[in-house]
Amino acid sequence: MTSRIRQERAVRTRETILQAAAEVFDEVGYSKASIRLIMERAQVTQGGMYFHFKSKQGIAEAVIVSQQQFVHLPEGPDGLQRLINISFHLARELQTNARFRASVRLAVEQEEFGGRDATAYLEWAEQFHRQLVAARAQKELRFGVDEREFATVLMASYSGVQIFSNISTGRADLVERVASLWRYFLPALAHEEVIDRLRIAPPLDEATV
Repeated sequence: MTSRIRQERAVRTRETILQAAAEVFDEVGYSKASIRLIMERAQVTQGGMYFHFKSKQGIAEAVIVSQQQFVHLPEGPDGLQRLINISFHLARELQTNARFRASVRLAVEQEEFGGRDATAYLEWAEQFHRQLVAARAQKELRFGVDEREFATVLMASYSGVQIFSNISTGRADLVERVASLWRYFLPALAHEEVIDRLRIAPPLDEATV
């Protein structure tokens, strides 16, 4: 077997393990997950598992670190509408993408394995900030709105909304809750004439998903 083939197989095995681990973490959480359950789901040997990951904590950290790789954000010109579209797209991903759900759940549960890393949250705040900076350049934002501060507030509020939605309905109502979030945030964020032309709903290509 050539070195290239071995490397390709190793990459596939690692991805298989990460996908299986994400499904297990999503279903039962960190504390109830086990290496055995993950191995069974991935259908890999103990040697194959420990070649890539030495512990359950190591797998969990790998799932969290690569969170944004699990989601392909919607295209479109930067600004408030794209920011809103991203928020609804993330809601759909949380409803349908087990790997993304697992990474979000683990970020919340990370103190169970000694973690206290806000990187995943800060990366989303940075994504939101980028759209707000574009919105400022397009004169969409009200005077006095601090783009960095609002990006952090939006990230924290969104995190709380999705957690509550998950607990109360298994995220079945998450899209509606995100719409409510924007209805209350936008008057403080944007000019009235800007709000009138924004679509506070999933992008049209996702609306019936």
